[in-house]
Amino acid sequence: MNAMGKVVRAGVGRKRVQTLVMVLTTMMSVTACILALGLVVAAQGPYERAFTDQRGAHLNVLYDRTKASPAQLAAAAHAPGVTASAGPYPAVTLQPRAGQDTRIPPAGSLLPPMTLVGRAQDGPMDDLRITMGRWIAGPGEVVFLNGHSPLAVGDSAQFPELPGQPTLKVVGLADSVSWSADGWVAPEQVAGLTAPGTTPAAQYLYRFAHAGSDAEVEADHAAIAAAVPGGALTKATSYRSAREEANRTASTFVPFVTAFGVLGLAMSVLIIGVVVGGAVSAATRRIGILKSLGFTPAQVARAYVGQALIPAGIGTALGVLGGNLLSVPVLGMAHKALRGGLLGIPLWVDAVVAVAALGAVVGTSLVPALRAGRLRTVEALAVGRTAPGAKRAAARGAAGRAGVAGLLSGVRDAIGLLPVPRALSLGLASPLNRPGRSATTAAAVVLGTAGVTLCVGLTLSLGSLQDGLTADRAGKVLVQVPFDGSAPVDHVDEAAVAKAIESRPGTRAWYSSVPAAATVAGSTDRSELVAFAGDTSWSGFQLVTGRWFHGAGETVASAAFLRANQLKVGDTVTLADHGRTTPARITGEVMTTQDVVFLDRAALEPLGDAVHAEAVSFHIDLTAGTDAVSYADGLDAVVKPMRLSADPGEAHINLVVLAVNTLAGTLTLLLSVVAGLGVLNTVLLDTRDRVHDLGVLKALGMSPRQTVGMVLTSVCGSGLLAGLVGVPIGIGVHHLVMPAMARAAGIGVPDADLTVFAPSVVGPLIFGGVALALLGALLPATWAARTRTVTALRTE
Repeated sequence: MNAMGKVVRAGVGRKRVQTLVMVLTTMMSVTACILALGLVVAAQGPYERAFTDQRGAHLNVLYDRTKASPAQLAAAAHAPGVTASAGPYPAVTLQPRAGQDTRIPPAGSLLPPMTLVGRAQDGPMDDLRITMGRWIAGPGEVVFLNGHSPLAVGDSAQFPELPGQPTLKVVGLADSVSWSADGWVAPEQVAGLTAPGTTPAAQYLYRFAHAGSDAEVEADHAAIAAAVPGGALTKATSYRSAREEANRTASTFVPFVTAFGVLGLAMSVLIIGVVVGGAVSAATRRIGILKSLGFTPAQVARAYVGQALIPAGIGTALGVLGGNLLSVPVLGMAHKALRGGLLGIPLWVDAVVAVAALGAVVGTSLVPALRAGRLRTVEALAVGRTAPGAKRAAARGAAGRAGVAGLLSGVRDAIGLLPVPRALSLGLASPLNRPGRSATTAAAVVLGTAGVTLCVGLTLSLGSLQDGLTADRAGKVLVQVPFDGSAPVDHVDEAAVAKAIESRPGTRAWYSSVPAAATVAGSTDRSELVAFAGDTSWSGFQLVTGRWFHGAGETVASAAFLRANQLKVGDTVTLADHGRTTPARITGEVMTTQDVVFLDRAALEPLGDAVHAEAVSFHIDLTAGTDAVSYADGLDAVVKPMRLSADPGEAHINLVVLAVNTLAGTLTLLLSVVAGLGVLNTVLLDTRDRVHDLGVLKALGMSPRQTVGMVLTSVCGSGLLAGLVGVPIGIGVHHLVMPAMARAAGIGVPDADLTVFAPSVVGPLIFGGVALALLGALLPATWAARTRTVTALRTE
């Protein structure tokens, strides 16, 4: 081994603690950067990747077998523009009921109409990916489309109108990038689901050369319809709806992941710079020795860059490994929420982050190494052997010419006059010894505090946002739509239900909601009207702008409705039903992803109270201390003769919200650890620089407890400053990220979901910077307290 190699190896092995800190710091920084960049990549076009991987279909078509022969249907695969096809698969469209072992929705509830297709899991097109449960093993089982299933795994669906009243058990949920069906059964099951005198439809899947827009898909649809006899094509479903929903969901991830990625990258560069620069600066005397042995400035620089690269290289390798291992659950959560995307970190992400990390190490170590290498040999030896106090005096002499020394000295003297124990005043003044290093570390703690603040804000905002989005299911007890497992009810005696609710002990407030048969003149066919009666003040619906409706003649509408109809708050719409009309003014924008209009039941009186009365539901709030289960059981016995069902309300967790909170928490933890390691390294360097002073203080009677207090106090000022600066930064980033995520989801953000930083939240966050700094300084403080006085005095 040559002289250069021996110097590098000796430098790495001599300072084991510092080397370990550099390894850990680089490892955590690289891990955080890989996860953040991997999440950004995962959120970019996940649907397109899933569509390619699962061989998605652009168009799903149902044909009436009685109006076209198999040969005619097969010939449609050669229509203009078709590049691939799959089928035929037998398909039936039915409206089942929830089975007897189903709790939500209640047993016997009429479920939405659904198309069930008999096919294998994989095929030439539209591979189905199981997300929960398993695939069909045979007849009697069904797998539903993930995210659109009214039933969960383990529930069952009944078909009482069919011969034999078949029942299908839900054994799994699956992703289909084409939304080719609502559910899938074994091919031999289709015959048992076919009503007498009818024939199952034939499903074909098609892919086209040009299907990038709605117009192109419509043209493809027309080409397929022209290739078969008239009336044979009964239904066609485009992939565009699935694509739009997936991309909208993915877009909600980009703002917060980008914010954490920027924070992580900035913090990593800062901390690596502090660790590497401090290591080189602390070796000035050793550099003088090397120069006296004949090393040139370039050789000295290379030696110290090599000493920094060895632990940094090990940390980078471990960070790449840790980032890829941690990406399995993290990207798995993102994959479920995005219904597609990456399940692993691309190799180019590993390479980019590794090269960037090592480049940062080289850059931050080369500057101080070159500066030290240019020192004269006698100068380097003198600086290295000078006691820390003399070093500071020399530094003050140089800085005094710029007018800085006087300021630092004045601050130090002011701290000395504080009415605190001497050990603590020494600790408070310690950051002034190396203000540059202390400022850089404080900046890293600022970024860590900002990350924690952003994570807390996102958690609170998304929780409030989810409550608003699920307010249509509000209520500790719900009296549901009338189902008893037999024939549906034609009408609900609402007065009798209201009387039963109001007379029940424990009732605090209630309101009813019911779909309206009326329409908004000139609106899209997708718009839904929901009418309310009762006390809606506690419902939990949130308004983005404006106010809630008050009586007849007023409505609130969703952002989707306002966009689709080019309306705004304050405009007037016309409600219509069977030739009768009545005006209503839009008084507010309600937060919901649906294309919906909410109004008071009284607004429909000019139209003859046009509602679907058989679909009314009642939402009940309870007085404090009332048990929801007991209340629901008692009310259920009263309303059951009316063929209604009373059930306790249950919390609904949105997978996207859960994924965002989980990912934000993971990234915040990594950033906090990196910031803590930065503090640990800085305090460790300062403590080693001042070890001789520490020996003198111990010789003068400073106890181990006072030593710990002095070292911990040295970071309190930086931690408090970091909290005071980092929390406002985190709040500012939160106020940028939340609206961006909401816009991507197609909704606005109410002020209540943004103003989540109450004093009770901000206070602990500010002192969180102090806590983060104290945790990072705890190990060096313990080491300093345990150092023997004689050992410290012998150390130079």
